Amino acid sequence: MLKPIAFTLALLPFAQTAAAEDIQTTVLAGGCFWCIEKDFEFVEGVEDVVSGYSGGTTENPTYRTIKGSGHREVVEITYDADVVSYEQLLYAFFRSVDPTDAEGQFCDRGEHYTTAIYVDSAEERAIAERMKADAQRELGQPIVTPILDASTFYEAEDYHQDYYKGENRVITRGGIKTQKEAYEFYRESCGRDQRVAELWGDAAPFIN
Repeated sequence: MLKPIAFTLALLPFAQTAAAEDIQTTVLAGGCFWCIEKDFEFVEGVEDVVSGYSGGTTENPTYRTIKGSGHREVVEITYDADVVSYEQLLYAFFRSVDPTDAEGQFCDRGEHYTTAIYVDSAEERAIAERMKADAQRELGQPIVTPILDASTFYEAEDYHQDYYKGENRVITRGGIKTQKEAYEFYRESCGRDQRVAELWGDAAPFIN
């Protein structure tokens, strides 16, 4: 069983967490939502992570209709700001993706797999811009992740939720596997962790 990641001890370049407003939510796009959901569900202070779609203009997008819709695969993160701050979540987010890629993420190509941060206030936008600038200085490469106004979040189909620990059997390019096995096969074959480690090294929070 993986243990929660305590950002206040392990990640923080900050002296303390931000002033808390109890339970808050944020929406992030980082390529395959299975991977972002799994990563952030083990962050201490995160209460729930839901896979979904956001950013486009069409109503009720689905996995089959998302391409070309303007929507991205996203996650909605519900967190306790007394335990983990918005800054800490964004610090981890930038270092868990390839924010230099404007065409997709890892083996997944297309706008619906590109990175983005959705903000719902001027305060969140200012924090996101600062965290993006900090990450760009650390990386030494241009970061193309846009910071966008929040729009409607559409929850993805039930079978996408907690895919990384599912026991249903599915057909993959590697044969018949459980969802958990299919997720692990996908993440490895897509090269996600390898690319993140190449970019961020020891700063990558979710690389074992």
